Amino acid sequence: MRVLILSTTTGYQLRSFCESAARLGIELVMATDRCHHLDDPWRDSALPVRFHDDDGSLEAIAAAAAERPLDGLIAVGDRPTVLAARVAQRLGLPGHPAEAAAASRDKRLMRRAFARAGLRVPWVTELHHGDDAAAAARRIGYPCVVKPAGLSASRGVIKADTPEQFVYAVGRVRALLDRPDLRAQRQGLDDSLLVEGYIDGREYAVEGVVTRGELRVFAIFDKPDPLDGPFFEETIYVTPSEADVDLQHAIADEVQRATAALGLEHGPVHAECRVGPAGVTMLEIAARPIGGLCSRVLRFEAGGERAPLEEVLLRHALGEDISPYMREAQASGVMMIPIPKRGFYKGVDGEARARAVAGVEHLEITAKRDQLLEPLPEGDSYLGFIFARAAAPSAVIAALRRAHRRLDFHIDPELRVLR
Repeated sequence: MRVLILSTTTGYQLRSFCESAARLGIELVMATDRCHHLDDPWRDSALPVRFHDDDGSLEAIAAAAAERPLDGLIAVGDRPTVLAARVAQRLGLPGHPAEAAAASRDKRLMRRAFARAGLRVPWVTELHHGDDAAAAARRIGYPCVVKPAGLSASRGVIKADTPEQFVYAVGRVRALLDRPDLRAQRQGLDDSLLVEGYIDGREYAVEGVVTRGELRVFAIFDKPDPLDGPFFEETIYVTPSEADVDLQHAIADEVQRATAALGLEHGPVHAECRVGPAGVTMLEIAARPIGGLCSRVLRFEAGGERAPLEEVLLRHALGEDISPYMREAQASGVMMIPIPKRGFYKGVDGEARARAVAGVEHLEITAKRDQLLEPLPEGDSYLGFIFARAAAPSAVIAALRRAHRRLDFHIDPELRVLR
């Protein structure tokens, strides 16, 4: 059996997919965004594709599949989702429809689909390139949230409580979208900003898969740290959720409705929602699995054996019945170690002491020496990840916080040239 994995070249999950595929006897074919003029620069025999050129990439994958037929596919990360959907339609493989995948990447389309389906949504307006922020500030309500239409993981998301804060937020997000690295991605959403009513409440994340339009929830994650703004940096995910059973059912039901509203049909989904006085409000739903190293927080059991999320997703991509796979009973969680300030990473002390904390299962520092670090809302990375398991979610949270306190990161300030 052969499965296509579409990913950026920096996807942390690729190693786990490769290890799972080897255990299952599945051949993986990689399709990654890289220079097609270089001859296999990463020595992984991956197909070079361009996620801003779906037509050309689709033809390249179809040509390769004619020689080495594919039995399934998975998109890792947000950018490959639309291309993956088009490949699935072209080759007759199970997958999400291209229109649904496109809506999952574009917050404008997503909000419209949710509203048409009768889901609870905040008020929303779009701010186009060249629109005057000061004029818009006088006609909107507060508090509100300014966000790019096409970025994820809270990047560029800023809360504003006053007209002055709104004008500042718009300027800051526009400056982010004008960066050459984002312009180079050519996503087609570079100049669009959404302004939404702020939703008070606690945030939850939901991980699952869709099969013939039906959602199976793998996990509901609590986010114990408040996300009240002005920025929305996620730190801790822990499961199982400590929300009451009725609320968990309400969250799962709303994610199912959101899945149907977008038209997602087959494959992994990752959803975010807020629960406030009015009930569950969907923030977004992505047509891909939980990102990066965070997938390690989920572990499954079937027939007395354990399996990582990637193994379950590979089986699902091939159309296998994954109902025997149940998330392990032990509570688990991950801390995405936040970047406290902008500067150059020089190292960390206390790793051994952090790993010695009871319940801590794994610690991985992903920042590289001399890397320029940048916190949210401009940044898109973390210092690293701490994973813990324990009998109860509260013990997991305590272990993650204790380990984090034992780490001492060294970040040198960025020197700026005065003119």
